[in-house]
Amino acid sequence: MATYQGKNVKLDAPRRIRQGEPGYGRKKSVVFVSAGQGKVKRVMFGDPNMSIKKDQPGRRSNFRARHNCADPGPKTSARYWSCKAW
Repeated sequence: MATYQGKNVKLDAPRRIRQGEPGYGRKKSVVFVSAGQGKVKRVMFGDPNMSIKKDQPGRRSNFRARHNCADPGPKTSARYWSCKAW
């Protein structure tokens, strides 16, 4: 557990953004990650109007190729968490 803006949050555990939260309607998911030196960063990712269809091999491989999921970058990026979801 870590503290983000006075609230205890679980690190590295993506979850859906609930109605009433900042970012609801703009992004689908949120995850809190450690940004070093005791700081916590909130990363929002995903399109709320689209469903993930990773069970279809063609869609999965195209998404992973488009977003360069072979090298997703740091944990503090939305691309890292999107690639992990796919």
